[in-house]
Amino acid sequence: MSGHSKWATTKHKKGAKDAARAKSFAKLIRQVEVAAREGGGDLASNASLRTMYQKARDASVPLDTIERAVKRGTGELEGVRYESVTYEGYGVGGVAVIVETLTDNRNRTGAEMRNIFKSSGGSMAEPGAVSWQFERRGIMLFDKDIAEDTLLEAALEAGADDVSDVGEHWKVTCAPSDLHAVRDALEAAGFTPSSAEASLEPTQMVEVGDADEAKKVLRLLDAIDDHDDVQDVHANCDIPDEILASYEG
Repeated sequence: MSGHSKWATTKHKKGAKDAARAKSFAKLIRQVEVAAREGGGDLASNASLRTMYQKARDASVPLDTIERAVKRGTGELEGVRYESVTYEGYGVGGVAVIVETLTDNRNRTGAEMRNIFKSSGGSMAEPGAVSWQFERRGIMLFDKDIAEDTLLEAALEAGADDVSDVGEHWKVTCAPSDLHAVRDALEAAGFTPSSAEASLEPTQMVEVGDADEAKKVLRLLDAIDDHDDVQDVHANCDIPDEILASYEG
């Protein structure tokens, strides 16, 4: 997988087609609620809430559902109290994995994450063990019906750092703090992203060319991603396209 890995791009595609839409909605709503609790319910002054609010809207979460989540976060409505916990670990072949969760019981979630890693041939690691291999970036994906040169010119003018080819999409990257401004500028220029978020990207990759090992890594990532408390999972695996296609099939 490349910087914004092929697995991450596959994950976006999977999410768009996911029949378990309610589960995806629940994760997004939890993100909105926590962002509102930590920074207040004003979109203009709370950048994290603005990001999560837009992410939920992009996924077609009903507006009234998002607004109730904001009110639970600010205390206007009663709700469960979640905390953000990040777990780090390794998959087979030394692939680095970071798991971002929102949980109401960190002991339960930690034990379940440990079991998922262990059952997939991986292992949990201490905080900081793998995080140095990632950096947070603003990432937008655009459909390829847009000409690359046209998007590149508009993206650079908007303040983005780069435009790259990630298979079925163009990927625009920028500083995470610039995500909203770059997105607004691109939308004003007529380019609407299929997804936009501040996410972790690997700074160095681990090649996994063995098909059996690659499938173990992919099964680990899918098992983590399917957990109710998991909001995002990141890995630095570089897996050949033919193995990814075989796994998806």
